[in-house]
Amino acid sequence: MDTIKVSGHGVEIALQAAGVASRPALLLLHGWPHSHALYEPVVDALAERFFVLVPDLPEIGESRGAPKSAEKTVLADVLLAAAEQAGAHDIIVAGIDVGGMIAFAAARDHGARIRRAVVANTVIPGLDPWEKLLADPRIWHFAFHAIPDLPETMVQGRQRPYFDYFSNALAGNADAVTDAYRERFAAAYARPEALKAGFDWYRALAADAKHNARPKAIETPLLYLRGDADGRSPDDYLPGLRQAGVRHLTAAVLAGSGEFAPLEAPRAFVEALMRFAP
Repeated sequence: MDTIKVSGHGVEIALQAAGVASRPALLLLHGWPHSHALYEPVVDALAERFFVLVPDLPEIGESRGAPKSAEKTVLADVLLAAAEQAGAHDIIVAGIDVGGMIAFAAARDHGARIRRAVVANTVIPGLDPWEKLLADPRIWHFAFHAIPDLPETMVQGRQRPYFDYFSNALAGNADAVTDAYRERFAAAYARPEALKAGFDWYRALAADAKHNARPKAIETPLLYLRGDADGRSPDDYLPGLRQAGVRHLTAAVLAGSGEFAPLEAPRAFVEALMRFAP
């Protein structure tokens, strides 16, 4: 992969690029606590059909600068602008975890700029089962990360053991998240500004939920993709997406995978995206 750095919206976004720029673009978005490295096992296969762009989210890894807000519609605008500046066209946006929230925002609020969207292993703020998930003790970190300053105080300098908790808890096969990947994820958030950016994603969730709760016709075809390792099914999430206004909705399951699908089930992940994108 080649690194492309583009500036705009007061930030510099580093994107890993693979494939031919004349092809339709596939923008792959990581979440917490990942970096662009999450997608390395699937990039070469996807680049056979797409111009693949894999950014570090603002302030994470090699990216620098924070946008005016961590609301997901703002992040979607920033990342789409970066992809467009890098030469992307006919864009499909796919994201995991927070990246999935951003992919939904791209479909909801920036649909004219993309062709399709893939939301993987996440709940969308404000959409059923949002309130149920917030009450689940397994989702304790949403509330902790939203507290001003405290998470930074507790986690700065301890990124690796803290992130290991999420790798072990959220992966269906924790061994797939190797020591090398764990080190790279921790390094991507080593700067205080990067760690704050990650926590700011959670501090913006209440505003995201209020924004998304207003129904809107969403014409962008959307795939909801989920590993089944946590016992949850896409069926738990599809009614909320339909109620929010998604007109063209499909779903797929990655058997035995958790929230690190490109590492845990790379072949199945690639096949799911290939089937969704004609």
